[in-house]
Amino acid sequence: MSFLLAVPSAMPGGLDAQMGMHFGHCDIYTLVEIEDNVVKSVTTLENVPHQQGGCMAPVQHLASHGVKKLLAGGMGMRPLMGFQQVGVDVYFAGQYPTVGAAVQAFLEGKLPPFSTDFTCGGGHQH
Repeated sequence: MSFLLAVPSAMPGGLDAQMGMHFGHCDIYTLVEIEDNVVKSVTTLENVPHQQGGCMAPVQHLASHGVKKLLAGGMGMRPLMGFQQVGVDVYFAGQYPTVGAAVQAFLEGKLPPFSTDFTCGGGHQH
């Protein structure tokens, strides 16, 4: 079974890119297709302007591109609830410096589900 995993990233995206620590304010998303716990392909998806739909815009954007799982370092409560509503599982990966390291940790089952303990109040403090 394959699924699409998204990771907020700094430019230019990809497995060697730095993770974008606040999901809604990242430059770009790295999309990783995973099949049988192996990385099959890596692409990128530009973020959408925050003004159009506020913090829910990236949620809808990712869901509309088939994303099923997301790794994130920081996120507010509204987008977290939004992801739950559209069926995207979110995992906390704030301690990993690069997209590739976070994806590897995910594949090894080391990332906890993103819970309200990890949410922030929004804004730019992350």
